[in-house]
Amino acid sequence: MRVLLATTDPIRLSFLMALLRDAGCEPMMLDGHISAIEGGIGIFPRRLAVPPEQEAQARRVLAEAGETDGLR
Repeated sequence: MRVLLATTDPIRLSFLMALLRDAGCEPMMLDGHISAIEGGIGIFPRRLAVPPEQEAQARRVLAEAGETDGLR
């Protein structure tokens, strides 16, 4: 998996995952279960990743949507 970004904003993460799915990518949220440990206070970022063969397409989709803040 290729990590595209990390964020503590669950709404943005959900939006970006939907955007990538609509474009035919298979995004995955990493570290999503950390909220059980942190108590839901949102201090640990969740990472958005895609399979290596979809990285270029995913980056293009995010750039076209103006979602470049925090991209790695």
